[in-house]
Amino acid sequence: MSLTRTVLAALPLAVLFATQAGAQSTRRWKIHDMTRPVPAKVDASLPLPVPPPSDAVVLFDGTDLSKWRAADGSPAKWTINDGSLTAVAGGGAVYTRDGYGDIQLHVEWAAPSPGRGQGQGRGNSGVFLMSKYEVQVLDSRDNVSYADGQAAAVYGQYPPLVNASRPAGEWQAYDIVFRRPRFRPDGSVAQPARITVFHNGVLVQDNSEVWGPTGWLQHLPYKSHPDRLPLYLQDHGNPVLYRNIWLRELDEEPRRGPDRHQTKPLITMAPAMLDRYVGKYGQGIGQEVLVSRQGETLYAKFGLLAPLALLPHSKEEFSLRWTAATVMFDLADDGVPRSLTFHIGGDARPAARMAD
Repeated sequence: MSLTRTVLAALPLAVLFATQAGAQSTRRWKIHDMTRPVPAKVDASLPLPVPPPSDAVVLFDGTDLSKWRAADGSPAKWTINDGSLTAVAGGGAVYTRDGYGDIQLHVEWAAPSPGRGQGQGRGNSGVFLMSKYEVQVLDSRDNVSYADGQAAAVYGQYPPLVNASRPAGEWQAYDIVFRRPRFRPDGSVAQPARITVFHNGVLVQDNSEVWGPTGWLQHLPYKSHPDRLPLYLQDHGNPVLYRNIWLRELDEEPRRGPDRHQTKPLITMAPAMLDRYVGKYGQGIGQEVLVSRQGETLYAKFGLLAPLALLPHSKEEFSLRWTAATVMFDLADDGVPRSLTFHIGGDARPAARMAD
């Protein structure tokens, strides 16, 4: 939860209402509405710690804070004890030295035990993605607070689908998939940020569409910002523990296929030549293949599938439209196929031509 205390009377009425809907609907409820139903409790048995995968960036392994800093760039002021990182009241947030965009993030944390305080004053911290979008940390197992401010909430916007919190003092984990917002050159939002969260292995945020930076009592609009920003862990005055923090940077653009000019060229074949390929090919691939011609195109029918177009690259090689599969024909001296071989997924499946 943000420590900013904006004067309520100075806020426009509109900011007190959630007016946009994402993957988890926000309509009907005011921000921090105590009448909003709280999620049902579930027990989660995810074993911890979860070791990082081989391609992870390990941000904290229990030994040092070399990848973290204070807000002003000075060394982080939190303490390390027995492999755990402890929030220090008044020490300020700890920021990663590097910035990140689209990520998979794993964070393990524990609320202080015995639990003290109530509501937002009990085991409060937060994981801020890109320093702007908070997944709330709170002792929420047996603690009454507003639904959009409990553990695993997208703070002030989306309560978790269920309350998967463990008791104070027990380690628990967030696994977060974060897709950063995309901005147009004029600064307008092309695509809002999206957050998916698993709390102790239980899905609690399902691709939630974030309507802007999170904040206390505020509905903040997006403002264009860099594609990579640090994440930070919040100091809210409670000695929350953290350990085993790692992330994986995700591809920000879909992997592209070959450019059009790289596609293997096609040849033109006269209908009379295509007719040489027409016929039934035998059971070497597990089912008969019926090759037919419609107009100037050959089609192959595999079992009960609808006929699939065969595109010619040479007299021997054809491809199946829209796929990486090919059909290679073995031609006799007169150009009539004796067999075909169906290539797909690294397999080569021959089928001899059957007598008419």
